[in-house]
Amino acid sequence: DAQLVESGGGSVQAGGSLRLSCAASGYTFNTYCMAWFRQAPGKERARIAAINSDLTTISADSVKGRFTISLDNAKTTMYLQMNSLTPEDTAMYYCAARSESTCYRTANFYPYWGQGTQVTVSS
Repeated sequence: DAQLVESGGGSVQAGGSLRLSCAASGYTFNTYCMAWFRQAPGKERARIAAINSDLTTISADSVKGRFTISLDNAKTTMYLQMNSLTPEDTAMYYCAARSESTCYRTANFYPYWGQGTQVTVSS
């Protein structure tokens, strides 16, 4: 089964940067979509960025121009470079994957999930 492991979360002041990583193992999908979701207390889990096997990327309006999603050359590690962080970015961040290239917005289309990594931005 596919396994996803996030890392790179932490605490940062507003205006700072963090880079999250999601290491994938245990699967060899020819087509796939990998995505970053985040969930703040009391809010629904929301997709903020995605990248598929065609290297097409999608970003939510709330993070466009600040966050960049990418894959390494081996396509086994996904990254989320987060710049100009604000307190509103504080959340648990999760990576997710599915074995088709369509990147749905809804979390229940993704069968594979990491354990999450906390990002806290202070003002």
